[in-house]
Amino acid sequence: MQTNNLPETKENKSRRLSSLFPSALSKLGAAIIVTGVIIFAAVELRQRGNHSHPQPSPFGDFPTLAMSGGDPYIRALMRTISASESNGNDPYVLLYSGDHTHDLGQHPDICIPIQTEVNQGDCSTAAGRYQFLTSTWQEKAFLYHPNPNYQAKQVIYSFSPEYQDQVTYQWLKDERMWSIDVLDRLRQGDTDEVLKHLSGTWTSLGFGIENNSMTPYLAEIYEQILAEELQQAQSPADHLHY
Repeated sequence: MQTNNLPETKENKSRRLSSLFPSALSKLGAAIIVTGVIIFAAVELRQRGNHSHPQPSPFGDFPTLAMSGGDPYIRALMRTISASESNGNDPYVLLYSGDHTHDLGQHPDICIPIQTEVNQGDCSTAAGRYQFLTSTWQEKAFLYHPNPNYQAKQVIYSFSPEYQDQVTYQWLKDERMWSIDVLDRLRQGDTDEVLKHLSGTWTSLGFGIENNSMTPYLAEIYEQILAEELQQAQSPADHLHY
């Protein structure tokens, strides 16, 4: 049998090699496309899942403020204070004993016996989200309440949720009332120092005499709430300031 000994041209060689691997190349290309589609779908589902189902906070959720507007750092501090002082779904009506009042026309001024801690035997008029004593509320409302009700022989300061917030907000912002600039320290990240300075007023904030189960985590709770407040502050509807 005779054979053709003529040299193979480059064109013929290319055609011959191409004819050897058409199915392999086709399968490889299909595999690459399918892999890309799977990766894209997985990333998209993960992003949607993270957006729709954020990881729950280990501390739970804390009620937002009744008042609108204000600096997010002070707002976050107020919610942190109430996380320790009056943690619950409806803190504005909470009394010292854990009972509730639904008459917020003024501070309820109910003195409830103290059963524990160093003040056992005394009574406390602490009420509301920030557990204002009657005397403290009267003093701070005189300075900061935006809508006092002047009557013949006395002034009535509504204890409604919005006014509890507004009085507390202005109090915390007032540099004359504290030995530090609370807002400035919060913006610098000195959360522990702020909590220490406030613990003489709110004794459950740590460094005081009435720590509770929330006290060790307040700095972390503050960071969680601050992130929420900073995000909320980006909304144009929330650019009001007190």
